Amino acid sequence: MDLVSPPPNTSGFPSSSPTVPTTPTARASSSSPSATTPSRYESQKRRDWNTFCQYLRNHRPPLSLPMCSGAHVLEFLRYLDQFGKTKVHNQNCPFFGLPNPPAPCPCPLRQAWGSLDALIGRLRAAYEEHGGRPEANPFGARAVRIFLREVRDFQAKARGVSYDKKRKRPKQQQQQQQQQKVTLNDNNNITPPPPPPPSDHQSAANE
Repeated sequence: MDLVSPPPNTSGFPSSSPTVPTTPTARASSSSPSATTPSRYESQKRRDWNTFCQYLRNHRPPLSLPMCSGAHVLEFLRYLDQFGKTKVHNQNCPFFGLPNPPAPCPCPLRQAWGSLDALIGRLRAAYEEHGGRPEANPFGARAVRIFLREVRDFQAKARGVSYDKKRKRPKQQQQQQQQQKVTLNDNNNITPPPPPPPSDHQSAANE
């Protein structure tokens, strides 16, 4: 979601890096092919940060970043729901809990929990990169964590999907289990030894 590009230093905090004067040499070096290209994650994080800063400026009354709290983050997440593309069934919908509904329904489109969770992770990192104190990070507020947990649980029930991640077993543990299975199979295939021959005393008694 790209809105309007923010003005310089959108963080609301004092800039921690010195201002580099723009010179013809600097412009040429920055436009050279060898310049470092930001990763997809960094590009998305910058777009998300610009969108959030634009949201704060459009807020009534406008909000500065240092005044932002977890409650304002929740308002921002609810605001994003209007751009969602994930069908979330209401409890009175006949398709509630069905992962593949057989027909369309009037239930609203929302932001998927996974998208919101990843968004908060990026904004939480961007907040501290722009000079915010970790202990005052509104994206890590308890209210935000509870909200995300409630969204995850409700969407899992409404969409009939599971967000539980399967834990990957360590490779060494998997190898040990495979060895135990092989040993168990070998033991099951062992032919029992033949009975011992009769002793001399038993042979004499039979005669």
